[in-house]
Amino acid sequence: EKYGEQRNAARAAKGPRIDKRDPIINSRTTFGHWEMDSVMGTVGSSRALVVLTERLTRAGIILPVPDHTAASVVRALNGLERRLGKDFYPMFQSITVDNGCEFQDYDGMEKACRRKGKRTTVYYCHPHAPHERGSNENRNGRIRRYLPKGTGFEDLAQEDLDAIVGEINDTPMKLLGHKTPNEVWDEEIAKLQSKAASPNTSVALTN
Repeated sequence: EKYGEQRNAARAAKGPRIDKRDPIINSRTTFGHWEMDSVMGTVGSSRALVVLTERLTRAGIILPVPDHTAASVVRALNGLERRLGKDFYPMFQSITVDNGCEFQDYDGMEKACRRKGKRTTVYYCHPHAPHERGSNENRNGRIRRYLPKGTGFEDLAQEDLDAIVGEINDTPMKLLGHKTPNEVWDEEIAKLQSKAASPNTSVALTN
């Protein structure tokens, strides 16, 4: 028990727990709140995938990382922030993660997700509570249909991952009224664009 207590203490949340998350995020009625997890490749391979799932639309993003470390997750988020530019913050108001070692650099993730004074809040689930990232877990299962356990990720480019997540995002879902995640995503982006008075701007999840 002492070993388990020490291990859990080492994985204590570096940032706010999910309990601090605004109840409106739990309701899934507002856009821009995400869940994030990692998927490992074959045994002996260090390469992994970072999977993000938006809670309202269930739309996903997959980012390849060279290893299962906090530094690689921060670099991946930095790259995503650069790719989306000024659109990043409206699309990423919060991210909920588990207590895995790859998500332990709270300060690094927060800095990677900060733009012009606006920051994306990172929340931590309770230990051993995957249901608190239910959409993420569902998406991981869908990804495993394309990349079964034991699959190596070394030969996968971002374009390959975009194609996989593109098919998933284009699959109708009953809980979305039989719309696809991409269709609901486009509706939410249109609302953001209307607020910003820039209707000719288009924001895509993939390159």
